[in-house]
Formats: sequence, C-alpha cells, structure tokens
Amino acid sequence: MRVVYRRTDDPRVVGGRLTLVGRVNRIVQRRVQARALRGWQTGNPILHSFGNISAGLVKELNGCSADILNLHWIAGMLSVADIGRLTKPIVWTLHDMWAFCGGEHVTPDFGDARFRRGYLPENRPSGESGPDLNRRTWEAKRAAWAQQHFTIVCPSRWLATCAGTSVLFGGRDVHVVPNPLDTEHVWRPMSREAARVSLGLPPNRLLIQFGAFGGLADKNKGGDLLREAVTRVTARLPCVVELVIFGEACPAGGQAWPCPVHWLGDIQDDRMLAMAYSAADVMVVPSRQENLPNAAVEAQACGLPVVAFEIGGLPDIITHQETGWLAKAYDTQELAVGILWVLADRDRGMVLSRAARQRAVAKFAMPVVAAQYVRVYDRTLRCTV
Repeated sequence: MRVVYRRTDDPRVVGGRLTLVGRVNRIVQRRVQARALRGWQTGNPILHSFGNISAGLVKELNGCSADILNLHWIAGMLSVADIGRLTKPIVWTLHDMWAFCGGEHVTPDFGDARFRRGYLPENRPSGESGPDLNRRTWEAKRAAWAQQHFTIVCPSRWLATCAGTSVLFGGRDVHVVPNPLDTEHVWRPMSREAARVSLGLPPNRLLIQFGAFGGLADKNKGGDLLREAVTRVTARLPCVVELVIFGEACPAGGQAWPCPVHWLGDIQDDRMLAMAYSAADVMVVPSRQENLPNAAVEAQACGLPVVAFEIGGLPDIITHQETGWLAKAYDTQELAVGILWVLADRDRGMVLSRAARQRAVAKFAMPVVAAQYVRVYDRTLRCTV
C-alpha cells in the first residue's frame, strides 16, 4: 500500500516524504484552490474535493513493479489529471460517490441527479452559488479520463448501480466486492455480561446502540430520526430501555433524550469497539444515505442484530427478520417497530445474533473478500493484455 503519510509500523505500508518540488507544488495547488473557492457556496455540507491537489506520484506509480494499481481514497494524493496519466491497469475501489460526481463525495441519489444526466448549467442545485466548481471538476474528469480504462469495485450494490448509471462510468466494468473484516481475531462476539461490566453499562437493561464517526453531528447519520424512533420505543417500554452512543462524548447543552444515554466517546481501539457491540441488544443505523456502513457490518460480525432503513448498501448487510430489520426509508414508526421486534423476545434475539454472525463471516471475512479481489484482478489483466 502506497500512502503519502504513513501512520503505522506495518512494513507492507509504504510512505515517503514529498520532494521539495512536490511540497512546493502542493502549496501552490492549495492556494489556487482557495482562490477558486472564493464566493462558492453549497447547500451540501458533506466533504467536497475538486481534484487539483497532487502528491507528484505519477512517475513513481507508472515505473513501479506492480501489475495493477488498486486505487482507494486518493483525494490529496492523485489529482484528476494524475489519474488520467496512469499507464498501468487500474482497479478503483470506490468508498463514496466522488469518482463519478463533481467535487461531491456524497450527493442525493435522485433519478435525474447530475451524475446521471451530466453537470449542466441548467441542472445546478438551487443551494449552490458562485462558480460552479462541481461542474468544472466533472468536466475535468470527463476530459482527463476519456481514454482511461478503469475496472470499478463498489462495496455495495447501491453504489455499483449509481456508478453504472453515471455518465462518467456508464458502460465500464463494475463489480460489487464488500469491504473485508477480520472476523476471526477482532470482530467477533464477546460475553455480553463481561462487556457491560468492562464498559460500566447496566447489566439488567435493554441497550439500544448507535454509533458513527463524529457522532450525531452529521445529519446524514440520522440522529434526529433515531431520537424519534427511540421516543416511540420508550413509550412502549418505559424504564427498561437505555441508549448507548459511541463516536462522541456527551455534548454540553444537548437535547434531552427520552431515556438514559451512555456516551462512550470516540473509540479508536477496534477490540474496545467490538466489546461495545457485544454489550448491546440491538444496533440502530438510521442513516439517510450509506454505502456499506462499517458500524452495521462490524456489529453483525459481533453477533449484534441491526435495525436500519432499507436504503443504500444496508440491504447488502441485513437480511430482514433473519439478521435484523429493514424499515421503510425514513419511517421512524416502522424503525421503532423493528427495534421492539428485536428486543421483545430474548430467544429471538439469540437466534438473530447467531444468524448475523454467520452471515457476516460468510460474506465479509477477509479470505472471502480476498478471493473476490483475485478474480477481479485476473479479469482486469486478461482484458488489458
């Protein structure tokens, strides 16, 4: 794995400081981008990258001994133009929508979305003003990648559909391969009782869990929808249900919840997070849009049933009423019904737990995913010879 900034002692990860020329170029590129951003506003608060920041790695990558370049998260590492200059076969694993959009990493999935119709002056969102940087970035991608041959890997069927119906990637080879988990050593069930003791959680309550990077701050994660659903649940099960939230500490002056809340904060250690999953009775993922959310996959690997909306990649993770519950999109009453269905019967919960674990191992274990990547690599090499 080639990275710019190496933050691990794993010898298989290769970093390397930028050359003086590379550092100067990045400073200039960032200043040019800052100038372009003047006057630009958007109603989409999720991350944007406009593809003009380069770490100057094209010559190194083209000259390396690899047979295939498997791109993952490349923002700030490879520019749009850099990707067009790569000469080796490319497998590109998409972790969001940026590759086939403008500068947006996540954008609403409408039938007439710009990534499906093209970024035209007349279909610019009403929430944007100033220079149309998303259209400018999309046009740069279309020009730079016109002759580039990509094999696209998407972790979910939903993202694969978005990519396959986009103007930029329509007609390209698109595969669905999930992200892998270490289901043998890290993401596995632990004793619920021991986990609760270790985390200081009550032993005799029904625990609903929610977790996300950044906690409840990201509207896309559906914190408001979670509150509505939990309010409905606690009305049916008063004084029995409590909530466990990881990803942030208790916010000062935050809204009151309808039940006690245990704030676990930002958990960086995977084994500690596996313990948190093992301590709960049900995981709720009330997101408005998701690719293949790690929290849902990890929870199921730890034997925790997941209740979520039937959107994005969540149907790839949850089998309705077998490993959890899929509710109609954004219907908090149905989401609450699913939570209550999981919590109502201890024996049912144990059956769901075993099924969730079995499905996670069968679908997301590292050897399973590795074998799928080998097939993608073989196909890519055969098609480029």
